[in-house]
Amino acid sequence: MISALNRLVDLVEEHLGDVSDVDGLAAAVGTTEYHLRRMFSSLAGMPLSEYVRRRRMTVAAGDVVRGEDDLLTIAVRYGYGSTEAFGRAFRAVHGTGPGDVRRDGGPLRAQPQLRFRLTVEGSTPMDTRIIDRPAFRLVGHAARVPLIHHGVNPHIQRHVTALPPEEHGRLKALSDNEPAGLLQVCDDLDPDSAEGTELTYLHGVAVSGTTPVPDDLDAIEVPTGRWAVFRTAGPYPETLQQTWAATATEWFPANPWRLRPGPSIVAVLDRAADFSTATCELWLPVEPA
Repeated sequence: MISALNRLVDLVEEHLGDVSDVDGLAAAVGTTEYHLRRMFSSLAGMPLSEYVRRRRMTVAAGDVVRGEDDLLTIAVRYGYGSTEAFGRAFRAVHGTGPGDVRRDGGPLRAQPQLRFRLTVEGSTPMDTRIIDRPAFRLVGHAARVPLIHHGVNPHIQRHVTALPPEEHGRLKALSDNEPAGLLQVCDDLDPDSAEGTELTYLHGVAVSGTTPVPDDLDAIEVPTGRWAVFRTAGPYPETLQQTWAATATEWFPANPWRLRPGPSIVAVLDRAADFSTATCELWLPVEPA
């Protein structure tokens, strides 16, 4: 995966003016667009689209300062159809417009070219198992919420606490499949996993395809597939979020699996009364790399 990401960075440099065919780039480095975007975002700390924009404006700034071409020619060179669109993108990165930079020489905010390197990590083994599951359904109460990487997500918290106490019992009674019990389900994530982008969060349970489901519940159909299941225990939600991040930085680079589209699921196996600590399972949909 490290070599694939570095090849992707090289391909971005070769096609700064048009990096629209990410699926083609992914195929060129031997993976899928979905997995590539997720791994890039996790390891680089920014979405691939943001890195491309920063690099494009960094290189374009050199053309602006040199002054050999007019701004429209430069705009077209980097994939923009007008000086206005180019100017907005330029200002978003550098904090000032291309005309001001051409006149004053700056200020400029450069994005260096990324280079991924393998570091020795993983002194703590990750408790993981790989399982095959037939198709099942996730049913419960769903809401669109923004993605938050660290700490408790207040939007999810409000969604769950707004449910009547008896509703949790009704959902538990429906559960007849793995993962068991009440589940925290995230679906329809942006492949870049950028903080603030929306996802579908479902508070619910797993049921078999033949289980009758009340009409007032939302449902996510989950096809047959393979799952990597990570067990975590410790302060909540910090330990769970750290494990989630470590799947990208440690587990996927060291194992012959990649993410496939599908929901990610958290099953809480045990917890303190105040939820300060918990034992959880994180279920991620995977396929052979």
